[in-house]
Amino acid sequence: MTNPLGATSSNSSGFVPPQLNNLEDTGLSPLWLQDLTLKLMYFRGYLTGFKIAEELCLPFAGVVDQILLPLKQDKLIEIKSSQGGLGEGAYTYGITGAGVMRAREALERSQYAGPAPVPFDVYNDSIRRQKSGRLTVTSRTMRQILSQLVISETTFQRLGPALNSGTSIFMYGPPGNGKTSIARAFGNLVLSQTMYIPLALYLDGQVIKLYDAVSHKLAPESSGEPGNTTGTLRTSIRRDPRWVKIRRPFIVVGGELTLEGLDLVYDETHRFYEAPFQVKANGGILLIDDFGRQQVRPRDLLNRWIVPLENRVDFLKLANGRKIEVPFDVLIVFSTNLPPKDLVDEAFLRRLRHKIEIGDPSYEEYREIFKRVANDKRVEYSDQGLAYLLQEWYIKRNRKLRASHPRDLCDQILDIASYLSVKPQMTREMIDRASQAYFVEL
Repeated sequence: MTNPLGATSSNSSGFVPPQLNNLEDTGLSPLWLQDLTLKLMYFRGYLTGFKIAEELCLPFAGVVDQILLPLKQDKLIEIKSSQGGLGEGAYTYGITGAGVMRAREALERSQYAGPAPVPFDVYNDSIRRQKSGRLTVTSRTMRQILSQLVISETTFQRLGPALNSGTSIFMYGPPGNGKTSIARAFGNLVLSQTMYIPLALYLDGQVIKLYDAVSHKLAPESSGEPGNTTGTLRTSIRRDPRWVKIRRPFIVVGGELTLEGLDLVYDETHRFYEAPFQVKANGGILLIDDFGRQQVRPRDLLNRWIVPLENRVDFLKLANGRKIEVPFDVLIVFSTNLPPKDLVDEAFLRRLRHKIEIGDPSYEEYREIFKRVANDKRVEYSDQGLAYLLQEWYIKRNRKLRASHPRDLCDQILDIASYLSVKPQMTREMIDRASQAYFVEL
């Protein structure tokens, strides 16, 4: 299936998590899976075999039934009821006293009791294999995705190659000229593509939660792909159910970003990890918006990216001090209103592939923006009214044009017109009242 931008919405890399046929295919220790099952039953109470399989995101036949077998033999769980003729998956199981003791021992190590994780090295390999699925944009595609924005031709011609690089973009310039809007247009293009990620990762007995319902958008399976879904976490077992198909990530972080947020976050209470922003963004875009406004020094934050940007790998640290390597397949976009000289030095700028200034619009560009906004907001546009606005509120006051001003001034006109019960028009009186309410002399 294709979208209006010509980008395919199927998994263009061709990677599909293989089917699980037995315990060995999971890449996990049978004992570790038994503990995970006991923790699940400890928290959830009585569960059918099929429900256990659903919660673990593992197929019942050949996998979960083989996890339950030794648990029954060791009298850690027992059958509470059975549905004749429907097989062992329909049996209702309960945890025994001995099972509770073993579950508590397991919970002292980690309180994670969710979908079975995927081995870390399998995830790393999947990111490398899905890298080839990125879309390469053309000038025609760029004009489509940026059609709602008015951008100078010079800037426009620099944006496409930057997006195709898949590495890094540093966008700078005065506030209100569309840097974030451009990045979000990039994000819309990325979201038209799909990829697979695991719900959680396994590394040396530790679990790292990867899938995030806030950061990741689920994508329906194509009719020809294994494991047909309807946009939920419930999948067919024709492919590994521990993975979900998502739209390639577009993750935005702003002033809340810290250095700690760029490393594995260890939950001391529950004893498992949360993947950092850049790992959740693997295969997509990470936008660091309003760069320079974070609580950490900009240079410290930028130094954190030197190795990932140069080598396309990142190093994360576990609570025990061990460092692990993870692919860095992220287009990272820095967007700032501050002068670059106040944020970065020349050495770091060399490491950023594309530096693009998003400057103030020209008078003609400002006029085109105002006409589009007025039409969208149903404000009656007037060239004479715009000429008055420019002369009285920009030229005479030496005020810079900003691409966001037409939107905000039209909103002011709508508010005033509603209050006066008149038609929203670009009359001199309305423009003066709107400008007086909006502009502040600094």
